Amino acid sequence: MTRAGEVLPGFAGGTINLASAGLGARALFATDEFFGPLERMLKDEPAAFHPGLYDDHGKWMDGWETRRRRGAGHDYAVIALAAKGRIAGFNVDTSHFTGNYPSACSIEACHSAEDPDEATEWVQLLPVTGLGPNAHHFFAAHSDAVYSHIRLRIHPDGGIARLRVYGTPALDLKAMANETIDLASCLLGGRIVAFSNGHYGHERLIAPGRGANMGDGWETRRRREPGYDWIIVKLAARGHVERILVDTAHFKGNYPDACSLQAADLGGMTAECDMLVASSAMFWNELLPHRKLSADSVHEYGSDMLRHADPVTHVRLNIYPDGGISRLRIYGRVAEATIP
Repeated sequence: MTRAGEVLPGFAGGTINLASAGLGARALFATDEFFGPLERMLKDEPAAFHPGLYDDHGKWMDGWETRRRRGAGHDYAVIALAAKGRIAGFNVDTSHFTGNYPSACSIEACHSAEDPDEATEWVQLLPVTGLGPNAHHFFAAHSDAVYSHIRLRIHPDGGIARLRVYGTPALDLKAMANETIDLASCLLGGRIVAFSNGHYGHERLIAPGRGANMGDGWETRRRREPGYDWIIVKLAARGHVERILVDTAHFKGNYPDACSLQAADLGGMTAECDMLVASSAMFWNELLPHRKLSADSVHEYGSDMLRHADPVTHVRLNIYPDGGISRLRIYGRVAEATIP
């Protein structure tokens, strides 16, 4: 158990939050939501606390909170993950729940093409484990299976501010063999491995959908020295790039003047090699030459603008000199040699 603001555990490295509402996770069912709806628990931003805020049911809390049970049993909730994937661990966050947190929790998971029902078979990933007040509780999951839904049980009742399910999406390469996909998408397995600066955020650069506002993307601080900013994305699969999209949605007075992209085929690089990836990137081949950008616009670059068609595993987006990019899409096809 760690306090708010502490460093994430090792098992969370190279993962995304599969229970993120912003990525598409859905609250399906809860035995009780009297004080706080289940969907609040899936919000991406840290839980907030407003001392004087009350609603018709009592004190407003930023999370899922059930009423006080007056009989046997316990409460539970079912969540559809944003993408099916392999789960590395959890963060059961009781931030701001000081006298109304559950005594313990347990977590189960299943793999189902449809939403679970009474016939669904669940696998326990976390046995009944104690919780404490106002803290992040990190738990590793020891399973390599692919799951689509989780069931969180709280014993006996109370409130959970946020639930994070750290995992990696499971990409079906055979099913996508002949499709053009967004190779950078975090829901397919793309991930950001390094960047020069992400002062105002970076995680949403490869998220689904268009940016909702200026805080929904990658934005650097104002550069006060020579040079430019960059960010490196490991693609979901080794593939041939056919088209690139750079979206500056909502960035109007702080969009970059221009961009370019470099790419490389790094084969079997793992998460442990991210530092090596970053240091080698300055020598990568140019994929997209220097291109001017404009405010709050979608910029598309077809195959006629790309410098080579060899398969790649990593791309580096360079922005000159700094600023904000809402979304990056790397459309292409999975290379045949990577399809089992």
